[in-house]
Parts: sequence; structure tokens; C-alpha cells
Amino acid sequence: MSLVVPLRKQVERMRWYQPPPEGRAGRLRLDFNENTAGPAPAVLRALARLKPERISFYPEYLAAESKLAHFFGVRPEQLTVANGIDDALRLIADGFAEADKPLLLVEPTFTMYRFYADLLGARVITLRYDDRLCFPLDNVLRVLRRERPRLFFLANPNNPTGDLLAPRTIRRILEAGQRTMVVVDEAYYEFSGVTVAPWIRRYPNLIVTRTFSKAAGLAGLRLGCLISNAEVIAALRRLRAPFSVNAAALAAGLAVAASPGTMRRYVREVTAARGELERALTRLGVPVYPSAANFLLADFGERGPSLLARLQRRGILLRDRKSDFGRPGWVRITIGTRAQTRLLIRELERLWTPARS
Repeated sequence: MSLVVPLRKQVERMRWYQPPPEGRAGRLRLDFNENTAGPAPAVLRALARLKPERISFYPEYLAAESKLAHFFGVRPEQLTVANGIDDALRLIADGFAEADKPLLLVEPTFTMYRFYADLLGARVITLRYDDRLCFPLDNVLRVLRRERPRLFFLANPNNPTGDLLAPRTIRRILEAGQRTMVVVDEAYYEFSGVTVAPWIRRYPNLIVTRTFSKAAGLAGLRLGCLISNAEVIAALRRLRAPFSVNAAALAAGLAVAASPGTMRRYVREVTAARGELERALTRLGVPVYPSAANFLLADFGERGPSLLARLQRRGILLRDRKSDFGRPGWVRITIGTRAQTRLLIRELERLWTPARS
């Protein structure tokens, strides 16, 4: 049956985001960069303590935003909450992207940047990492100066490559793009330890996004934050749906902010496991790329799809990134605990035979 009212032309042309497949329970989920250990006990206690009125009444945000701002080291007027980073990106796109106006992306990167750009009909200027997965800085600076795109979405560390731009590089981008809103997506900040959030006082064209979905383990609750100067945040608050962030997500986020020790221990565990997996892949002759996040990008070549299928039958899920690179074999591997990583390594050693030269 056809639609009574056809979709907008931009919607018909856009590439749809493919969410995680259903039926993943009980498997080792190393495919969507989730926290594989679960949230802190303090989060579970905070959820258990929710009073009936906190659930039956609409949530209030200002007190929670003040506490989260303190946690992130900014002033309350420089932060607002969102229903995960996806919602934060939508707010930014709604506020600054415009049909037929330029918007800059460096791909491969997080799929939702292009999703929202296409949804609004922006004219996307696409640059790409080179064959060695090096960021095309010179071309980025040239486009910022010449085209003056309204928005530049920049993940740091980038997903799926895992590379981390140095602060001096981001400074050059901000200075070249003074007529562009530069969105630095720091979803994996806890793993990289590098942030430009304090720079919002210096650069009026900077927006930083943060999430509680990765290191904090709140992906099922959806809580993200936007950090920028007070004028930008005031504008984005006007665009936000009145009650888009639920009370349970706020309570859980505040519990993380009040007792971040569990999250920090998990980050140390993942960092150690990432090193173990990188060394194991190198021993197996699999090209693997350095990462500052909770995942590694590896190139298994033509045998990659077969390996993924065999691992899936063994209850281990990895993420096929063929769509990003145009050929099979590119795989993004979420890093879990050391015990989970060692299980994966044992299976790789059992299933993978290095190619003969």
C-alpha cells in the first residue's frame, strides 16, 4: 500500500541507519561499542530509589544540568541534556543545518552525521581518510576557508577508525572555520582522555557533545550532553522537546557523576584489554589500526565475512564495516573486559590461519 502523503524528497533519497539486529541477548556483544560490564552499582541503587512521583510527573532539568555541568567542568548555562548523542546531534542539525547549504563531513565516520544532514537536505561536502587512514587536514582547512560550511561534525576519537586528533589540530580547524559551527563529538572521551570542552570560552563556533552510553554503560537509558557557550546552549534548549530526557536517565547520569569510580575502573580495564587484542591481532598477521576508543578497526580481507559468521555461531558478535570502505573484511571490534577479550582471542586463534605469503 502506498503512502497517502509521500515522504519528502530528501527522506526518499537518504541512506537509512541500520540499528543493531534483534535477538542479541546472551551473546558476547562486541559490535556496537557498548559497555560490556554494565553500569555502576550506584546507578542501580539510584534507579531503585526513584519515587513514584518522579516517574508519574514530567522531569525537571535545571538542577540536574547544574550538577552535570559541575561534573564536566563548565557552568550550568554552558550545558544542556539530550536524549543521547543522537538527539544532541539532531538538535544541532535542526538549529544550524539548512537545505542546500554546505555541511562538511570526513568519512568514514559516525553514520548519524550524514543521516541528519540528508534529512534536512544539506549540501554535504565529503572528504575521506586516505588509504593509510590519515585525516585529510589540509583539505579540511581549505574547505572551511573557501566554502564556509554551516556545520562540521568531527568525532574525536573517530568512529570507526579510532584515530585521535591532537588539540593543536582541532585548534587549527576552529580558527580556519570561524564561520562554521564545529561539533567535536567526544563520545569516547573517557577512553582517550583528550577534550576541548574548556575551549568553549575561547571559540564561539565550538560545540562539544558527550554521552553516558559508552564508558558509563547507560546506552539503554539514553543520556547525552551538549556543551557550548551560553548563547548556543540557550538556542538549543529552545529547540529541545520539553521532556525529551526521562527521569530514570537523569537519575542514572547523576549517580555516575557523583561516584565515577566504577566507570574509571572500567576504562582502565578496557584500555588494558585493547592492548592485548591489538598485540594478538598483530601476531595473527591481521592489520589493525591504533585506537584511542573502546574499539579496534581491523582488516581481515576477503576471509573477513566468513570469520564473522563463524564467530557469530560461537556467540561472539563483531561489526562488519564493509559499507564504510567499499570492500569486505573491515571489522570493528568493541573492547570488553580482559576476560571477554581473551575469550575472543582464543576463538580467533582457533579460527584464523594467517595468509601465506
